[in-house]
Amino acid sequence: MSTLPSRWDDVDRRVPDSLADLHGPATGVVALPLHLAWSGLTEFDLADPRLRMSLYRTVITGGGRADAETYLNGELLRADWPVLRRGIGPSYRRAWEGKLSALEA
Repeated sequence: MSTLPSRWDDVDRRVPDSLADLHGPATGVVALPLHLAWSGLTEFDLADPRLRMSLYRTVITGGGRADAETYLNGELLRADWPVLRRGIGPSYRRAWEGKLSALEA
């Protein structure tokens, strides 16, 4: 019997090399594809901090590197990281802070 891979497998490989690689929008409404937003909200208004945090948490914990590069904005991530880092698991926090020194607490 085969087992499904854990969502924590290869977390490090899903982190972009630099905040500059995150080309997501800084304003407007972001609509996530079904593979990321399969339950609940599918559109996130970046002007609303709660919705933005939800979008970023969804992409960081459920997406791959290409998703992060497409939907996350480096400047917004850096600004929101002190709060966002508390809403993701420790393996994600370590991976993102370990690879992107600008996010270290």
